[in-house]
Amino acid sequence: MNRIIEKKQLSAEVFEMVVEAPRIAIARRAGQFVMIQIDTEWGERIPLTIADADAERGTLTLVFQTVGATTHRLAAKTPGACIENILGPLGNPTHIQNFGSVICVGGGIGVAPLFPIVQAMKDAGNHVSVIIGARNKDLVIFEDRMRRFADEVIVITDDGSYGKKGVVTIPLKEHCAATPKPNLAVAIGPPIMMKFCEKTTAEFDVPIMVSLNTIMIDGTGMCGGCRVTVGDETKFVCVDGPEFDGHHVDFDNMMLRMRSYRERETADRHKCRLELGLEV
Repeated sequence: MNRIIEKKQLSAEVFEMVVEAPRIAIARRAGQFVMIQIDTEWGERIPLTIADADAERGTLTLVFQTVGATTHRLAAKTPGACIENILGPLGNPTHIQNFGSVICVGGGIGVAPLFPIVQAMKDAGNHVSVIIGARNKDLVIFEDRMRRFADEVIVITDDGSYGKKGVVTIPLKEHCAATPKPNLAVAIGPPIMMKFCEKTTAEFDVPIMVSLNTIMIDGTGMCGGCRVTVGDETKFVCVDGPEFDGHHVDFDNMMLRMRSYRERETADRHKCRLELGLEV
């Protein structure tokens, strides 16, 4: 059993949980994820990137958005309750080295999994700039934590309610056009955001690493549900990733596959919200 130690609501649909998982907390590295299952008999497995970990306390910090039925049920749990199964750390850790200058772009809930990468890149001696993007002020997360490690933090919102008004590719383009340009870009967020970050960096010949969060079932490469096309090859996000060279990812194909179960997901979400007494 993995006991929930702390729970915090970061915005209307985004939650942060600190969970006991001592072996994973010791072994995890930046960029890795876990598969969780809250009901051992019938519960689906969902992937969650590790937003932070404390090896001494033996805890993981997980940040998730209530999108489907499982995340709604997880959000309904309170401190003291347990998550039945947590499997990890899974996936390949982020390749960390002193690149020189790294610009990290996070969109929405993607800012949370970006945090350990920012920490690790800074610890490796890089100059790290962070761009945090959100639809509005209420949806900006992890800003204070990013400022503790990054050399520069830029916040940008779609409606201009906080920080600069616009989308993340605007400051990204400004940094890529500067002299010297970044040695590496990292982007985590909605697929459409990562797609346009790739296009922006390609214009200036800046390498970009993206972290993909596709449909996953087992997280060990056996089901094939998380397959993506990278260059001329088929890759499995759970075992070959989750991070790939963004200039070779077929984002259009990935986004098409991620819509495969949308009707079922919407129906399950609606049913779950009714069961939990939430607005639908």
